[in-house]
Formats: sequence, structure tokens, C-alpha cells
Amino acid sequence: MAFPHISESLGIIHPICIERGRNAEVWDESGNRYIDFIGGIGVLNLGHGHPTVVEAVKAQVDKLMHSAFNAVPHRGYLEVAEALSTFVPVSFPLSCMLTNSGAEAAENAMKVARAHTGRQGVIAFDDGFHGRTLATLNLNGKVKPYKNRLGNLPGPVHHLPFPSRDNGISSAESMAALSRLFEVEISADEVAAIIVEPVQGEGGFRQLDADFAAHLRTLCDQLGIVLIFDEIQSGFGRTGSRFAFSHLNVEPDLLLMGKSMAAGLPLAAVAGKAEIMNSVPTGGLGGTYSGNAVACAAAKTVIDLMTDEHLGQWGEHLESTIINAHRQWHASERYPMLGQLTGVGAMRGIVLEDTTHATGAEHLSALLKTAREHGLLLMPSGRKRNILRLLPPLTIEPEVLKEGLTRLEQTLEALRP
Repeated sequence: MAFPHISESLGIIHPICIERGRNAEVWDESGNRYIDFIGGIGVLNLGHGHPTVVEAVKAQVDKLMHSAFNAVPHRGYLEVAEALSTFVPVSFPLSCMLTNSGAEAAENAMKVARAHTGRQGVIAFDDGFHGRTLATLNLNGKVKPYKNRLGNLPGPVHHLPFPSRDNGISSAESMAALSRLFEVEISADEVAAIIVEPVQGEGGFRQLDADFAAHLRTLCDQLGIVLIFDEIQSGFGRTGSRFAFSHLNVEPDLLLMGKSMAAGLPLAAVAGKAEIMNSVPTGGLGGTYSGNAVACAAAKTVIDLMTDEHLGQWGEHLESTIINAHRQWHASERYPMLGQLTGVGAMRGIVLEDTTHATGAEHLSALLKTAREHGLLLMPSGRKRNILRLLPPLTIEPEVLKEGLTRLEQTLEALRP
């Protein structure tokens, strides 16, 4: 399907046009039904059109659609900020600003960290992803396709290996790389922030090593560096907890949120310690649409719905079902391209390995197309584009989840050499 008037620089995974959706199911303009394991790339943890969210959004539209908060505050923004102060599981009082997107949240976090420390350097990680704006591009841990042809990017930014059980890089290796960085590349007293995803999204659903996370926390405290956790994709229940950093037993100084925060409406946030968030001069933070009233109504409802009880039930069901399915497929030895399961909780990836017939990336490309033909929508990830992302809504009905995994198995069967 061709899309006239759309820049060819937008990469389209599935050349179909969706008309409507309900929880984990969508229908295209020809009436074809698909099971959606993409979820807006992690935006729809509560599924398409959650009825309680829809009701709240409709009611808000009738009252107030927008007020630029910097000019005239509105109650929705204040309610979301208050709700986040209890929803985000940290031991300190939370201060926040709302933004339109995750990339905008990351950009503002850089501003805040610079203002707080008086420094400019940033440390990020290989295979990380933090946005597509000019400043966030340099944070990303791979060149293609994001940094091609763009020349020098805002910095300075330095990258380290991302330690995880999912990629074979140890905490000790990354600690050594960090020590080398401070000795060879940049002095620690020139580093404003270290930004890292507790579970990488674009990088292939890899969980950060807990020992390394603890090392970062101690080091940042000693050196006066702001520790930023990017939970734009892993937050709001995707890992079975409110936020993935809970699995690491480490708190950040600043936390980035977005994607599923408002169930499909554009809203994100950067939140953290007040003494850091208040570092930018008055008027230095804000935005015309940031914290839009309708998006805030959706976000407040999302937070109300995401109780620990609900998240535990949803996450446990998704996790156990996906793990069991992968275990059975792997044990059958029918699919030579099928590799390890990555991630944690309901945030899972499946590695597609190279075989004598094709590379892992080629296997995944074929799998995406064939799965779509079987009525299942899937999403790639990883530096080599060989890791399948599984992002079904947390609220997916058990029978629909089973049907989707059955279709995935049928796709694997169709691709057997």
C-alpha cells in the first residue's frame, strides 16, 4: 500500500491502514481483523479504547479541551502531578513537568541536569533509545537509521556497553568501561547525567543488570551526577510493576515517562527530586500543548486503573503465558531460528538467530510479513533488527492472547526451511 503525501523517510512496518480497535484487536479499512501485539509500540498497555478512559476523555472534552498551563493552569495538570507523586514508587517527594512526548521529556531532563550540575557531559548506553529529536538522537546507542546524514549532534555524549543477562555483557565489563571513560574520555566532574533504560525497548527488551544499577546509584551520589531512568516504554505496568526500576531496587534522580501514560493520547513527563527539577530558572520549562487537559483526563484515569492488584494479575498472566509458549516452541526443536526470550514481566522479546538459510534479521522480516498475513501484528527491535517485540495490551483477554500466540506458532511453522 502506498501512502501519497507522506514522507518516505517515515519507516512503515505494516503497509495497512487501521480503522478501528478494541482492546487487543484491530480492523483495517477492508474489514480484516488482526490481533495487535504492537500496542502502538507500547502506548496501549490498557488496550484500544478502554471504556473507562474513553468515558473520562469524552467528559473532559465537554468541559475544557485545552489551556496552556504556563499561562493559565488547569485542574487536570495538577491532578496528574499529584497522582504521580503517589504512583511513582520513590522515597522522596516528587516534582514534575508534563510534556507532549517521551523525546520532549528526555530533552527537558537534559536541560534540568545541566542547570543543576553546571556541567554538560552525558553518559548513555549502547543500543539505548531516547527519541528522534536532534538532541536525543545523540543519546541513542546506534547509528542506523537515526543518525545517518545528520553530521555533528548536540553533546558531548559518551556511550557504554549495556550490561544484561540478555546480551551476555557483565556488570564488571561495564564498570571497567565506565572507569576507562573517566580516565580517557571525560572527567567525572564534567558529566551532568547518566541516562539509562531499566529495560531497553528498541534495544531488544534487555533488563539492566541490578548490580550495575546499584553501582551507578552509588557512583552518581559520590560524583554529583544526575541519574536518569528512561521508563518511557517500560513504565506504567509493562513489566508487571508500576515501573521497571522497582525490579532493580534502585531509585533514579529523574524519571522519564510516556507512551502508556495516557492510553493513546500524547502525554509524557519528567519527574524527580524537587531540588533538581527546580534548577532551571522560572519560565525555562513548559510548552504550549504540554499537559493538555484531555490527555490529563486520560492519564488520571490510567493511574486510577493501574492498581498493584490489577498490574500483578495482568503481568503474571502475560508473563507465564508467553514463557510457557516460548518454552514449548524451543523444546520442540522445530524452529532453528528461534533464540532466547529476553526481558522481564510482560515486556518480552524473542531473538531470531542466524541459520544457514538466513540471518536473524531476514528471519524476522519474513516473520513480520507472514504473521500479518495470519492476522497478527508484530514489531521488530534490536541493533541488528533481529529481536521480536511482544507488546500486547496488559488487558488482553486470555483467549485472544492464546489465539495470538497460536498464530505466531503457525507463522514459525510456515517459515521452517
